[in-house]
Amino acid sequence: MPFHQNYGPGPRPNRSRYDDPSNPNSEQFRKLFIGGLSYETDEKGLKGHFETYGEITDCIVMRDPQTKRSRGFGFITYKEAPQLDEAQKNRPHKIDGREVETKRAMPRDDPSNQQSVTKMFIGGLKDDTTEEMIREVFPGKIEMVEMIKDKTTGKSRGFCFVTFDDYDTVDKHVLKRHFDLNGRRVEVKKAVSKNEMIGGYSGGGRGGYGGRGEMGYGPGYGMGGGMGYGPGPSRGGYGGGNYGGPGSYGSGGYANQGGWNQGGYADYGYNNQGGGWGGPNYNYSGPMKG
Repeated sequence: MPFHQNYGPGPRPNRSRYDDPSNPNSEQFRKLFIGGLSYETDEKGLKGHFETYGEITDCIVMRDPQTKRSRGFGFITYKEAPQLDEAQKNRPHKIDGREVETKRAMPRDDPSNQQSVTKMFIGGLKDDTTEEMIREVFPGKIEMVEMIKDKTTGKSRGFCFVTFDDYDTVDKHVLKRHFDLNGRRVEVKKAVSKNEMIGGYSGGGRGGYGGRGEMGYGPGYGMGGGMGYGPGPSRGGYGGGNYGGPGSYGSGGYANQGGWNQGGYADYGYNNQGGGWGGPNYNYSGPMKG
C-alpha cells in the first residue's frame, strides 16, 4: 500500500477523532503543516525527515491538480501527539537543503488562528483568579501574565493576556481551546491585537466572542479582516508568503480547482465547498480561482 493514503471511494477516516479537543491524541494534535518546501521534495523525502521523531501515519505534498507540480507545502500526521511535540522541539528543520516552516495545522474557524503569535487571551475568568493559578494550569515557559482590571474599581474584568516564549505553545493551547481554571471553564484564543480584543471583549451586545453577548464579550473580538491564509494583509501569519503560485498557500488559501486529487484530500477541505479540512469548521481553503 502506498504511504500516502488517498482515501478516494470507500470509507472515510473517523472525523470524530479530529473534532474532539478533549482527546489528547485527536488528529488535530498529531497533524503538522510544513511550508516553504523545495519543489523537488516529495512524500518520501518529507516522511524520511520527520519520521526521526516518531511513526507517521499519513504524509502528503500538495500539488497542482493539472501540472502535478508541488505547491511548496504539505502535511504529515503522527501516530501519537507527543511525537509532533518532539518534532516541534527540534525546529528549525531543513529538508533538501532548504529551511522549512513547521506549524501545527490549525482550524480556520477564527482568522487569527493562522498567525504565529506568542501572546494568548484567556476569557471568562473568575474575579479571584490569580497569576499563580494561571501559571499552574497552562504548561510552557510563561514570560508575562497581564491581569486586566477596571481602572476605576481595580476589580478584574474577567480576562487576561499570557505571553509565552514560543508560538508553538500558544498553538497547542488554542487547539485544546477550553481549560478548567479556578472552578470555571475558560476559553483561550490567540491575542492578535490587545486593543481590538479588549474593545471587543468589553463591548457588550450581540455576537462577539463565542456569541456570548450576555457576558459582555461583544462584537469585534480580535477579528481583523484579511488575515491568515486568504488574501489581504497577514500581520505575520501564513498569508504573507506564496508557496506554489496563485491559488496556493498564502495567496487565496489552499483552494485550487476543486481540491487536490478527486476523492482524496478534497474531503479534507482543499476545495471551497464549505466542508473544510477536518470537517465543517476546519476549512483551509481560500477563494476559488476561476
